[in-house]
Amino acid sequence: MSISQRLDELGIQLPEVAAPVAAYVPARVHGDLVYTSGQLPFIDGALPTTGKVGGTVTAEQAQQLARTCALNALAAAAAVAGGVDRIAGVLRVGGFVASEASFTGQPGVVNGASEVLGEIFGEAGAHVRAAVGVSVLPIDSPVEVDVVFTLAPLAAS
Repeated sequence: MSISQRLDELGIQLPEVAAPVAAYVPARVHGDLVYTSGQLPFIDGALPTTGKVGGTVTAEQAQQLARTCALNALAAAAAVAGGVDRIAGVLRVGGFVASEASFTGQPGVVNGASEVLGEIFGEAGAHVRAAVGVSVLPIDSPVEVDVVFTLAPLAAS
């Protein structure tokens, strides 16, 4: 089953690639890998919520935001790779969680990204990961996720 078919089966429609908020590109291909910049949980060009996890943002809300970040990363990767079906799997996920000082549930928050990638890619979605608590993220986003995807070889013509 192709990745586009799997997305359809899951009822997931990839968003438009989010515009960068600074001087960078959303994703870049190098060899058989696609590196994404940190993706914020933009929905239709806006953050659905802002603030710190463990404060004004619950861990459950943040987990959903991390899921959105992962889908934004997949959209960015697909845009530079020649389509979502060229993406073969996930190598690494980095998750950053803007956290109140006493919040220690960053791994659970970043599970939102890891789990959706696992649903989409199956075994090829297994990845290494970092889940880091930080004091603040760009434009007061609660979560930011970057992903390194693997590419399928180009078909010979």
